[in-house]
Amino acid sequence: MSESNNGSRFHPVIVIGRQFGSGGRRIGRLVAEELGIPYYDKELLSEAASRLGFAPEIFAAADEKRPSPFSSLLQGMYGIADNFHTTSMCGEELYHEQSRIIRGICEEGPCVVVGRTADYIMRDHPGLLSIFLHAPIESRARLIISRGDAADLQHASDLARKRDRDRENYYNYFTGGRWGHASNYHLTLDASALSDRLIADIIIMAARNKGA
Repeated sequence: MSESNNGSRFHPVIVIGRQFGSGGRRIGRLVAEELGIPYYDKELLSEAASRLGFAPEIFAAADEKRPSPFSSLLQGMYGIADNFHTTSMCGEELYHEQSRIIRGICEEGPCVVVGRTADYIMRDHPGLLSIFLHAPIESRARLIISRGDAADLQHASDLARKRDRDRENYYNYFTGGRWGHASNYHLTLDASALSDRLIADIIIMAARNKGA
């Protein structure tokens, strides 16, 4: 661990945004394993739930999905919990709690975080390296089928487009930015053009150079 130019403690915080089916979690794990640092994705939601005393499955449906303005209004006014009836927590409150957890994790030491607008949350961290992975829909559909999330190309393509819309709406809503736009990231890579190992090596090299 080294010192940044402003005197703060420097360590790499590698954040991976991704289109659905581009292999972001798989590549993130490769990077974390190679560097010997912690890896985080969906478990962030479980940790947020546990810290608040709620069952983790309550938050599954809100995973990288923009909260409904109508349900958020009802929750704020009447404590009505859309679909769950077990908590009055609205999407904005969950997002702020999740952001607090992400900041805490990233300040503790080097790590890899997939999604959850972590690039925006940690935008002022000196060691931040933000990545966005994309790929043609046909390539992503094949990967989605291979991991058992869809039965055929049409279903897989439809699922990818829906999840991309969810992620785009979620990111844009909470950050005011543009999900997937190259100017938001240090690196954008076509996951269909390179092997997972090569993409992981590029990310690792970039992270090491950033701290040099």
